[in-house]
Amino acid sequence: MDASLIGREFDLTMLARFLDDVPHVGGAVMMLGDPGVGKTALLGAVARRAESAGVRVLRTAGVQYRAEAGYGALRQLLTSTPDTRAAAVRSPALAAALGFERGTAAHAARTGALGPAGGTGHETVAEAVVALLADGAGDRSTLLVLDDAQWLDRASADILAQVARLLGAGIGMLAAARAGEESFFDHSGLPLHEVGPLDEAAAETLLTRRFPALAPRVRRRLMADAEGNPLALLELPTTLTGVQQATSHALPPRLPLTQRLQSAFASRIKGQPAATRHLLLVVALEGSGNTHIVRRAVADRCGMKHWAAAERVQLVHTDETTGRLEFRHSLIRSAVVELSTGEQRRSVHHALAEAWIGVPEQRAWHLGRAAVEPDEQIAALLEEVAELSAGRGDGPSAVAALARAADLSPDGSAQARRLAKAAYVGATLTGNLRDVPRLLDNARQAAPGPDSLHAAVATAIHLLNSYGDIDTAHRVLSGAIALRSTPHDPADATLLDAVFTLLMVCFYGGRAELWSAFDEALANFTSPPELLEVTRATLGDPANAHPADLTRLDSALGSALSASDPVQVVRVGIAASCVDRLAPLEAPLRRIGYGERAVDNVFPAIQALVLFCHYAWFAGRWDELRTVARDALDLSEEYQYTLRSWPAKYLLADVMAAAGEFEDARRLADQMDQWAGSRRAHTVRCYAAHVRTLIALGQGDFEAAYRHVITIAPAGSFPPFIRMALWALLDTVEAAVRSGRRELALRHIDAARRSSLHRTSARLNFVLLGADALATESDTEAELRFDAALSVEGRERWPFELARIHLYYGERLRRGRAPGQARGHLDIASQTFTRLGATPWADRAAKELRACGSPARDMPAGPEGTALTPQQREIASLAAAGLTNKQIGEKLFLSPRTVSTHLYQLFPKLGISSRAALRDALESLDRRNL
Repeated sequence: MDASLIGREFDLTMLARFLDDVPHVGGAVMMLGDPGVGKTALLGAVARRAESAGVRVLRTAGVQYRAEAGYGALRQLLTSTPDTRAAAVRSPALAAALGFERGTAAHAARTGALGPAGGTGHETVAEAVVALLADGAGDRSTLLVLDDAQWLDRASADILAQVARLLGAGIGMLAAARAGEESFFDHSGLPLHEVGPLDEAAAETLLTRRFPALAPRVRRRLMADAEGNPLALLELPTTLTGVQQATSHALPPRLPLTQRLQSAFASRIKGQPAATRHLLLVVALEGSGNTHIVRRAVADRCGMKHWAAAERVQLVHTDETTGRLEFRHSLIRSAVVELSTGEQRRSVHHALAEAWIGVPEQRAWHLGRAAVEPDEQIAALLEEVAELSAGRGDGPSAVAALARAADLSPDGSAQARRLAKAAYVGATLTGNLRDVPRLLDNARQAAPGPDSLHAAVATAIHLLNSYGDIDTAHRVLSGAIALRSTPHDPADATLLDAVFTLLMVCFYGGRAELWSAFDEALANFTSPPELLEVTRATLGDPANAHPADLTRLDSALGSALSASDPVQVVRVGIAASCVDRLAPLEAPLRRIGYGERAVDNVFPAIQALVLFCHYAWFAGRWDELRTVARDALDLSEEYQYTLRSWPAKYLLADVMAAAGEFEDARRLADQMDQWAGSRRAHTVRCYAAHVRTLIALGQGDFEAAYRHVITIAPAGSFPPFIRMALWALLDTVEAAVRSGRRELALRHIDAARRSSLHRTSARLNFVLLGADALATESDTEAELRFDAALSVEGRERWPFELARIHLYYGERLRRGRAPGQARGHLDIASQTFTRLGATPWADRAAKELRACGSPARDMPAGPEGTALTPQQREIASLAAAGLTNKQIGEKLFLSPRTVSTHLYQLFPKLGISSRAALRDALESLDRRNL
């Protein structure tokens, strides 16, 4: 490919093979190696070969000093072709990211252009990038070349990492990054190629060709110090004088590699004219190589003609295709910056801020770095940048901007407010609970006195999640909200956050007296925020939710599908979770719980995972629930969100109880009771009571089941603030009927009808019909009501409850001496329970089948009984194509553990025992289904 790259035959062969495959299969390869090992040279060789073969090559590179700025690398990659602007405007999200919409990406982010209807933030942009590349290439293949991927700005890194996983035939990506260095670019699952040091023979050849005057001993000494690093081999000789190159005795006794490399760069940079050095510093701190911005920034000091001096000594070069200014290696850029003074850097940042005058986000970052004295105007700009970053889910950038804004705040109260906001963003987005006390202490030192509302919210979140101190969190929040002037402005984002947080405090407390402060705050708004009102109805009193509230919730669900803000999606999910409307949010919840983990949105991720578990419980996806719940628990433990662990443990314990894992379920219920007791967390105590109810039902101890379930709510009542009463509807009726309390069961059903639960959700209507049939004394009337329940459209969406109703119907028919009719219902119940893994319930159905004179039938196994779910089929197909569990998880927003569980389940269905047999098994299945 390139004979000038000495000792890289293996690397070049592998990369040539990859390039040859691009037109047919596309895909991406990630090169990893130490600094200076030759990754950039290999990228250049591949790019030159691609261009000579007629492949369109697009390049971009990460920049160490511009990692905070959003979308810079993406713009650099795509704006190198003249047709990009016209093509990109077809996608509002992509146009916004590239700065084509209303001038800047920052403005687009502020106005919501990055989250248009039908879009989902970075995922939408990634898809638009792939579409743009495919449309613009014509008959040509396209190669994307990413250098220094470890320094890509966060937004570009997130998008390009997703692009790498979406590429198909005709589009390839070759990326390079430093091994072992933290990066926003998630290359997990991509094919890797490690670039190692040159062997001794290659290193000697390289030195001999480039520096033929070196004495053999000098050459060997340099080889020993360089240890095969090509950059060191090329740079170390340039620091030697002619005498040193010719005789070994003139060399220093020890040449530490990194110090000598920095010495080499310093010598060459210091030898440049002052104007050239200034230009180099501007390019280094600007970061993207944007010639227009650099020209504006250096207009009063030098010109682009001074670039030539640095080009002549091979410090830099100009990309002939894009015209961008580039350093020959990132270490040279670092050396340029390190050799400058603080005053020089601040002066350049100020010039760059003026050059970026039309791009507020870029301007604010440079002004922030240029400032040495407090400056309220700059602090306010950085606070705006933080709000934009937080709005698009980039919590770490928001915290960094707020911290710098606080440093530049001349007023103590403003500094305290910004530190409190940083604490709040850290607690609600990044999962940085540990830093909350320190930031709040700094805020109080900056402005002693009453805490700001942001400080109150951060304090409450810390108290609630770390310690479960519900009452103190409630007192802090309600007190801070009460100090806010009335009437409340619904556009006050800080106040909305505070009231939403207060709502969750009230929910976990589960006590009526806590809700009065929330209701008062809600009533004080000039126009109550719709989602707050809806959540108050569905979370606070779901049994009496008004149809209008449900209609508004359905509208909010539609908006959440395209929302880029994970906090907003989670809030809608919380409102939907009580009234069985989580199904539409399955994909967004997966994206936040797994896909968005790359941008460190830890707290929304935990919440999203738990909400998915709520959905999975009713949907009968219990194996997924186990996996996702454990992922949520891992995060909760790692980031000390103790309170958020209890919903995950509760749902996990429900599955264990239904599966007959009684000891494990009881252990978790004991933990819930123990933790909730002193904290008066009534909702968590209801979790424990429901788990114990399911254990008792599974064991056939209906008296115990009744005692446990009425601690949630007495039979015949659906009190406000007790969401679990709705979940336990069928359990309450069964426990009452089986324990000889039929009248109480009927009273409970009447209360459900008076509360219009049948109109709250399709699932509750189905369950209520089944419970009514179970409690009805007349066999004839019961059969009519069972038939009505089993005629509800969509009943298969709730398999555990469906199987229970079939079981109750079959039991009633068997006792009514209709064993033939009973068998059909009992057989369905038995098979469904078996599929779910609800062993005690399957045993109960099998026992009833035997009483009918018919042996229980097992679930069909092996290829002849195969029935893969759509998701299992997709996973199987990807595994058959050779993808790893991690790669499959990234494509489908699943954890690797969930993928493994699915494969474990589907292997027996296909009658195979390994991945190697998947392809043939799927082909056989397809032939049978023709």
